[in-house]
Amino acid sequence: MGDLAEILAGLDWSPLWISVKTGIVATVISFFLGIFTAQRVMKASPVKKAVIDGFLTLPMVLPPTVAGFFLLLIFSKRRPFGMFLFERFDIKVVQSWLGCIIAATVIAFPLMYRNARAAFEQVDVNLIYAGRTLGMSDLQIFLQVVIPAAGPGIVSGTILTFARALGEYGATSMLAGNIPKKTATISQRIAMVIQDGDYVTAGIWTAIVILIAFVIIFLMNLISGKNMKHIKRW
Repeated sequence: MGDLAEILAGLDWSPLWISVKTGIVATVISFFLGIFTAQRVMKASPVKKAVIDGFLTLPMVLPPTVAGFFLLLIFSKRRPFGMFLFERFDIKVVQSWLGCIIAATVIAFPLMYRNARAAFEQVDVNLIYAGRTLGMSDLQIFLQVVIPAAGPGIVSGTILTFARALGEYGATSMLAGNIPKKTATISQRIAMVIQDGDYVTAGIWTAIVILIAFVIIFLMNLISGKNMKHIKRW
């Protein structure tokens, strides 16, 4: 027990803070972007919807390293766009915390988008018609009718997005690297200490990730339970 306390006292907690703040920023970006794109895609024609939906969902089915490779091609300072960002705005994406955010957002965004779209599709159209009858604008209907009705699905998508962004490894490793106290996340830290044969530290970080995952699942079940209770009452 004493050895464990000493290990915890000497543990570098920066991977946890980097992972959490990366997850929060990526979730906020994915939240607004996911809701916006889901709402826009729903209004598209079937063929256009299929193409856009496939493109937006692609990062969810591709290996993260493949997504990371494409991000590296886009944002590398040796490539036109990456060179433009660095020379014009002094923005460096590769091997930076910004790279962590971009990688986590690209990988986690499809979860937010898919959940938001599914939640919007389940909204009773009679509520929308009622809003129009009352003279509400499309924006008012979306904010005051559609969003509240789709609330549980949106919240579940947000939680899943945060969990995915928090544990992202493949794309982050390729784009942001594994720089201690700068881009080294929990997942990267676990991989590194296992390579060094430090299974105790790896076990501690694994236990932390499992605890966070359990809390996330608990929150999702709690939200789903409240929603089902509301439906039964209705």
